[in-house]
Amino acid sequence: MKVAQYRFILEPLERMLLPPNAGSTLRGGFGYALKRLVCYRSGAKCAECGMGNDCVYGYLMRTSPPEDSDVLSALTSVARPFVFQPPLEQVDLCLPGEELRFRIVLVGRGIAYLPYFVLAFQQLGDVGLGSHRARFRLQEVTALGLTENATVFDDIGGSIRETNVNIGAETLEQEAAKLSEDRISVAFLTPARLKHHGQYVRRGPPFHVLVRRLLDRVSSLSYFHCDERWEIDFRGWVERAKQVEAVDIATRWADWERYSGRQDQRIKMGGLVGPVAYVGDVAPFRALLALGTLVHVGKGTVMGNGRFAVKGLDTDLCA
Repeated sequence: MKVAQYRFILEPLERMLLPPNAGSTLRGGFGYALKRLVCYRSGAKCAECGMGNDCVYGYLMRTSPPEDSDVLSALTSVARPFVFQPPLEQVDLCLPGEELRFRIVLVGRGIAYLPYFVLAFQQLGDVGLGSHRARFRLQEVTALGLTENATVFDDIGGSIRETNVNIGAETLEQEAAKLSEDRISVAFLTPARLKHHGQYVRRGPPFHVLVRRLLDRVSSLSYFHCDERWEIDFRGWVERAKQVEAVDIATRWADWERYSGRQDQRIKMGGLVGPVAYVGDVAPFRALLALGTLVHVGKGTVMGNGRFAVKGLDTDLCA
């Protein structure tokens, strides 16, 4: 798997009001601008179109399994190839002359769609973002690597530059090897919505639950966006994870809501935040956890939910 991480910098031209967990606002604004940018049947519903993943908007925002898919073919949607990482610090108000910084993580084939993210945010700047539709200017986009960064776009040149800065499996494994083999400390930075037996986990979470949900997410991203099916013993991994104990649990449930324009209602998006440590044979899971710090875990990942850090990893993987 290849993963690429980009820092976007917006400069408000008006007072910009933002809700808690601004990832939903950023994702929603991007989706609105992207559809205006690429949809050739203005006003039509995606279900009426039939292009599916052949459409840029369909692939990014409504990813569906191909008809000949070997897995999850019964689902109407699967994991999206992107994650918004809004600022971890609460930003309620951003004034002209200040900066709003956030990150976008792209996975596999999704990396090639970066120009659409740049163009969509350029157009969204004229429409406005936040509850009062504050206009802004896309100032800069930078590709973030572990050893180098590269400017992809700035408002001076105005063009989008190609870059090979990304984070591959080998890099992740090298970083993960620095971690302890018998104890790992995890901190959930944004609400992690992890389901087990049909219920959201409200304490811990147990290590095997975290591993299950990471395996689900990463295997789906790998199959649908990296053209690689994981041929591993999922049951065996989970059984080994059950031998790892959660200790020093200081997580709590944090509630928040977002408004869904599609459903015309407010939706609860709470989840676990805070630190927890795991003791036992964690060595086999270190690379999986390292990848998880980039792609997140659980429900609502595209808008920033389920972001976590692993103590000891390079800060660019989890900061």
